Amino acid sequence: MLDETFILETPPLTSCYCRIGEQRRVPITGNRNKRVLHGALNICSGDTLLWVSKEWNQEAHQVFLHQIRSHWRGWHILLFEDRAKQHTAYASRDLATDLNIQLRLLPKATPELNAMDHLWRHTKREGLANQRTISIEQSSQAACQYIWDLSPAERLQKAGVLSGKFWLTK
Repeated sequence: MLDETFILETPPLTSCYCRIGEQRRVPITGNRNKRVLHGALNICSGDTLLWVSKEWNQEAHQVFLHQIRSHWRGWHILLFEDRAKQHTAYASRDLATDLNIQLRLLPKATPELNAMDHLWRHTKREGLANQRTISIEQSSQAACQYIWDLSPAERLQKAGVLSGKFWLTK
């Protein structure tokens, strides 16, 4: 499974506590910096490949395809991805063929089918939420570190692969 998510300089806010009658101060820089976190998850082993880029364009996607092939050298790779224009571009599809990566495009508007989407949700909620952003690079690193600190089984569990209702196991 392959997907991307945006890491923003404004952290996701999910909950916070303060005394009754007091307003909680949430430090926000006002900056709009972002990074793109690219991720690929092996749904058999739980192995994950992550890469952070400044842009999300066709060229960045193609760099990540090269990294996938390098990471899983010698493997038969069947890659599920959404229908983003970076994924469906002719040059990206041709490169995947040249790298001996088979692509399967998920139906439109079905993030629930992509295990990486579920992993991103947990990463943002548990790894980034409610924390002050020192820098966008540190937030990107924190998101990666959250995923790397999970065991392969925990990654698969949070991605929904081990739920018994995962669509590829039927």
